[in-house]
Amino acid sequence: MKKQGIYAKYIKRFFDLSLSLLAMIVLAIPLLIVAILVLIDVGTPVLFKQKRIGLNNKEFSLLKFRSMNNKRDENGVYLPDEERITKLGSFLRKSSIDELPSLINIIKGEMSIIGPRPLPVRYLERYTDEQKRRHEVRPGLSNPSTVNGRNTQSWEQQFAGDVWYVDHVSFAVDAKSVIDTVKVVLKCDGAVANDGGARNEFIGIANPESLKTDSEGNYMKIG
Repeated sequence: MKKQGIYAKYIKRFFDLSLSLLAMIVLAIPLLIVAILVLIDVGTPVLFKQKRIGLNNKEFSLLKFRSMNNKRDENGVYLPDEERITKLGSFLRKSSIDELPSLINIIKGEMSIIGPRPLPVRYLERYTDEQKRRHEVRPGLSNPSTVNGRNTQSWEQQFAGDVWYVDHVSFAVDAKSVIDTVKVVLKCDGAVANDGGARNEFIGIANPESLKTDSEGNYMKIG
């Protein structure tokens, strides 16, 4: 594990906490309005919660606004994401508004403003040892690779960028990442996969044949 500098060890967390608290105060009314719209659109719960892997491979519950309904097929299995996402949900994703509840994760110390994106727990065993290094820092609301295509880049490209970030954490890198993120979000670039839905499942070193469904028997987007 790379030794952290003064910024990464102390200053970065101060910025994360203070800026996230400020954002929650400034955005309180807009967040309430979005919550009401989500409630009308897909019902309860308003927030999507999912276990993700964070700093030092520890699990935490990521918070987002829900963007999909709960439609299932005749066997009770959730339909593919692209068939469940609503018009409002699509807008929330493309604008990244759906991710604003993650500010709570930042305040709690589970995430950072900038860092590798937190991914599902099931991915942990599929990483190479080098890719697992992305968990040497707190996961981020955005990351330096955001400017390179967000959800349209390959998993390998994303993870290479994540490991690069771990080795180059600095105020300059974080500041540039914030600016790049704002530019990409305003243009709504790469927020969803090319087919309009979620990204393909990350396979990594796992056997693709074992990944057709998740632990609950739900559809997995392979290939």
